[in-house]
Amino acid sequence: MKKLSKNNIITIALIIAIYAIVFVLEKVIDSNSMLFIVLKKGAIYALVAVSMNLLNGFTGLFSLGQAGFMLIGAYTYAIFTIPVEYRDAVYQYFDGGIVQFSIPVIPALILAGLAAALFAFLIGLPVLRLKSDYLAIATLGFAEIIRAFFQWDTLGPVTNGSNLLRKFPTFDSTLFPFTVAGICILLIVLLINSSYGRAFKAIRDDEIAAEAMGINLFKHKEMSFVISSFFAGVGGALLAMFQTTVQAMAFKSAMTYEILLIVVLGGLGSVTGSCIASFLFIACSEWWLRGLDSGEFLGIKAPEVFRNGFRLVVFSIVIMVVVLFFRKGIMGDREFSWDAIINFFGKLFKKKDKAAKEVASK
Repeated sequence: MKKLSKNNIITIALIIAIYAIVFVLEKVIDSNSMLFIVLKKGAIYALVAVSMNLLNGFTGLFSLGQAGFMLIGAYTYAIFTIPVEYRDAVYQYFDGGIVQFSIPVIPALILAGLAAALFAFLIGLPVLRLKSDYLAIATLGFAEIIRAFFQWDTLGPVTNGSNLLRKFPTFDSTLFPFTVAGICILLIVLLINSSYGRAFKAIRDDEIAAEAMGINLFKHKEMSFVISSFFAGVGGALLAMFQTTVQAMAFKSAMTYEILLIVVLGGLGSVTGSCIASFLFIACSEWWLRGLDSGEFLGIKAPEVFRNGFRLVVFSIVIMVVVLFFRKGIMGDREFSWDAIINFFGKLFKKKDKAAKEVASK
């Protein structure tokens, strides 16, 4: 049995410490505070961003259909978990709906992922033969079509048409989305480090060379597309639980662009980067810069002209600065490594010692 390296042991200890800190914070801080809102939504977006990075960063497929798969996952979860006694109230315009049973939360989350994966498999058969911008346009079109399709009144007995789905089980504890997202991200990391993950990277780097090595391009592209969509569906179900209601109008293309922005800011091909960028993005957009819209925040006063959208102006400037100084994202294509941090600080202190010695000699 292969022994864990020192770096892996420290990483595992850090993850356990993070979960322990979240657990303690829930006991001492009001669970409705902005901190927990950011942590919950950040964990959900981290899962979706990592799933998108699996496709865009590790396989090299430019897909923009993530919001569509999240919508499928959110609706699947909501439809199959609404308690029977509430269905008449929720489906009041459609005679209580067709589905007259409910299933537990965990099986519903898995079913949400499977539903998204099934759609991805069917959509992938024609669209994965396209490349680059054409693939992006096709998947973006799918997301918009599926959003309109789920609001179609003919499907009302199942999807409730353009009306809200509500009364399904949600979560109060921050540890629930953290745990589900953590398990899913761990599975993605294990996949990336497997022989299939190496095949995905080979396709990303050079399709012709990968095919010459015996890699079935379409099979592996389809596999990456389906797996990415599965975890996007689970992320959509978690988002539904976070928001407590589901409506197709919320899953617009802007949601996909936000996730793509997170992936780019974190670094294409970096799971660690996607996780870090997710929490930073949610914290900035939902918390730290929110006060700008009300007039003043951190000593910055918003002019009357920009009062309602000044937060977005400042947020855009912050993103531009990050892109200018970190052109490959915060982590680039690297992962979190204690050895890299130790080497960085070691070189930094060596430079300081060398400079101090030069000054002393003079």
